[in-house]
Amino acid sequence: MKIDHLVVNVDRQIQEDKTLIQSILDMGLPYKPSWGKGTRGFKVSNLWIGKEYFEFVRIKKPDGGGWIPEWTRQYLGGHRGLIGFALEVENIDELYRTLQDKQVNISPPEPLSFRWFFNRLTKTMPWRNAYLPPFTGMPFQFFLQQMNDEKSRQFMEQYMVPNSRDHGIEGIAEVIIHGTLSTADRGLIYALFKDYQEHQDTLTVTLGAQKIVFIASHTYRVEVVLDCRNPDYAHKQIRAGNLVILNR
Repeated sequence: MKIDHLVVNVDRQIQEDKTLIQSILDMGLPYKPSWGKGTRGFKVSNLWIGKEYFEFVRIKKPDGGGWIPEWTRQYLGGHRGLIGFALEVENIDELYRTLQDKQVNISPPEPLSFRWFFNRLTKTMPWRNAYLPPFTGMPFQFFLQQMNDEKSRQFMEQYMVPNSRDHGIEGIAEVIIHGTLSTADRGLIYALFKDYQEHQDTLTVTLGAQKIVFIASHTYRVEVVLDCRNPDYAHKQIRAGNLVILNR
């Protein structure tokens, strides 16, 4: 299991404001807001960080244009920031059954599909997702993702350009989530992850070289730490609402 990508609800500015876009470029992140999937109802801008990425999502129409209905509803209700946290897994069906056995209310693994071109065509992505329940103490949810096969993975990786690796920024190293974990939230974490440690107000999940850190706080915010090996971009950061992206 590893961090795959973060789905972030954003306002128009991060996709259209030239000053904000330039601040992202100045961090060494080759961001092209026009590159990403979308329909008349939603627009996704991809920001590729090695083999991980951000999906910056803006809802343009009340029906969401085929975007995930619950996430569309939350966007229209004012939610901005991290909404979906994708974890890449090797066997989504096995993990789905394991979590079901642990009484986790997870959705069945299904491909992501949406209609486009005036609702006449359907596009199905070459992977399957399974969604865990939203956290009750913080406004996001984990979901599992598995590519259909290695050919699909290689095909998708061809499109992961322009990429921050060209500037020595290799991937997402750590996601630090400040907020409140309810008892139910902790139970979900215990069921989902094998390697975790708790110390006072901190719960740390280790996924190989990556980490997810939960820090108790009355204020919800998320920091995404990038593996930056280029001193020209070290310690630079940008803020988008309650989300901070920083090079380390």
